[in-house]
Amino acid sequence: MSINVQEAIKRSIQTEKNAMNFYQLGARQMKNQDACKTFELLAREEREHAGQFFKIYTGTDIPSLEVFLDTPLDNESSWIASITRLIDTDFTEQKALELAMDREKNLEEALLETAARINDAAVKAVFELNARETHNHYLLIESEYARLMGMVHETDMDTYVRE
Repeated sequence: MSINVQEAIKRSIQTEKNAMNFYQLGARQMKNQDACKTFELLAREEREHAGQFFKIYTGTDIPSLEVFLDTPLDNESSWIASITRLIDTDFTEQKALELAMDREKNLEEALLETAARINDAAVKAVFELNARETHNHYLLIESEYARLMGMVHETDMDTYVRE
């Protein structure tokens, strides 16, 4: 199946912006400082991901990444719609982290599927890198979720298993 690589890159820039806005909105709602810091970090990293895609984008309709990233929210985006629904109903850090894990897992799968359809090695590498970094986001969120929920942290696992 053929893929329009530049269109896929442009969609990825938009997706990373949506993810960045998702984490910014979520962070503003959080009362737990560690969870807030996690979302703020993720927002910055999503901005970096958008930059990685922008570097390989040859289209002329996004002349400045900074200006593009500062445009208003895309309320039609599933990222924005999902966090907005949560904020409007019963926002908790736990639910926000669960939602973020789900979003990151889906994004990782989409990035890997797109990478598999790209022939250009350099472009494929950017998609694969972002898939790995997205997986790392999932692991970071999962770790923060475990901490917030009072679960045993993976670094303490040996201590509890031996006792």
